[in-house]
Amino acid sequence: MKLLLAEDDAMLGDSMEKGLNLAGFTLDRVRDGQHVLNALESHTYDVILLDIGLPKIDGLELLRRMRQQGVGTPVMFVTARDAVHDRVAGLNLGADDYLSKPFDLDELTARIHALARRQMGQSQPQLQLGRLQLNPIERLARLGETALALSPREFDLLEILMRQPGAVLSLDLLEKQLYTWGNEVTSNAVEVHLHNLRKKLGEPWIVNVRGVGYKLVQLA
Repeated sequence: MKLLLAEDDAMLGDSMEKGLNLAGFTLDRVRDGQHVLNALESHTYDVILLDIGLPKIDGLELLRRMRQQGVGTPVMFVTARDAVHDRVAGLNLGADDYLSKPFDLDELTARIHALARRQMGQSQPQLQLGRLQLNPIERLARLGETALALSPREFDLLEILMRQPGAVLSLDLLEKQLYTWGNEVTSNAVEVHLHNLRKKLGEPWIVNVRGVGYKLVQLA
């Protein structure tokens, strides 16, 4: 799951970034409101974490612009401004959740997963397609009764595909979802991960649509 974190406090931002990475999230981080808008022009995210008191463009104004532009990505405010009128303003503008600082990292990760499930219309944390099961919180994947030994990249790739079953996803989109800014990516890295993942699944769950991309299909 890929997140956009907008936090201008360097120490808190570093701590959140480290903790969320350890929890298995892919994350891009910005430090002001203008860079949030810049990021959304070329990237898509599963959840956006916003501080209200951002430089250049504050979080409330950012959310207003995002919703006006049709950006429906779930947004959680993570902020020290916990007055009732701030919460009401954020929710009225289209915020999906609100977490006050200081907070527990486990609660933050649980809320992020809940937002992603809500966006997909799911009530349970586990993703399932036929015999294929994946639990993003526990980082476990199974095919029937068999546990799959996946690398972190393979797990993330399978999660991306399982969140959009049947949709054809280009290599460029998969690369943007798998890697953060500044990570050096070899030209065929995603294809290598796909090859290894398909081999571990052992059956043609992942179909190559020539010249377009890859999709996950349900097998009996």
